[in-house]
Amino acid sequence: MSRTEQHEGTYHHGDLRKAILDSARELLEEGGPPALSLREIARRVGVSAPAAYHHFRNLEAIAQAVAEQGFGDLAAKLDGARSGDGMHAMGMAYIGFAQANSGLYRLMFSDGLAAKSDAGSALQAMRAQAFATLRKALEPQVPPDQTQALALYLWSVTHGLALLAIDGQLGGAERAQEQIAQVLEVTGRALSPLATT
Repeated sequence: MSRTEQHEGTYHHGDLRKAILDSARELLEEGGPPALSLREIARRVGVSAPAAYHHFRNLEAIAQAVAEQGFGDLAAKLDGARSGDGMHAMGMAYIGFAQANSGLYRLMFSDGLAAKSDAGSALQAMRAQAFATLRKALEPQVPPDQTQALALYLWSVTHGLALLAIDGQLGGAERAQEQIAQVLEVTGRALSPLATT
């Protein structure tokens, strides 16, 4: 039996950390945060569960790292949308990210990581940074004394639409997109009188 045959089905890639995170993201998309399991991640990667400990302290550390990736991906989507049709484009990008990554989105914005844990605290900081990005995008467009409230309002609308969409509450994909676009358009029109000139 050759060395290759002996190790067939086991993991022999130079980036085990990345493979673990990729596997965790796959599991998230298959079954949401409850599907995360260190044993299943290791099985899919082709290593023993203890081998994962060389890169992560525990499952919570893997979840935190995946959430960090998610917030980085979301920030890139929002930054890319900023140059488009302002808040409408950012709203569509935010909701589109949630629809394309529903399990990851649920991890990022749920209480899956205990708030008092290191990972939970880090996740709260990432959420705060995501909100700060929205707030900063609004600052040049609205009166300073209303920025905080309007940012929270817009985040509530987009977050609510994102959850409704990924839960299938807005109908099929095409109908969901129509409704999302309509709500964001109405929201933009309602806020336009507040825009600074």
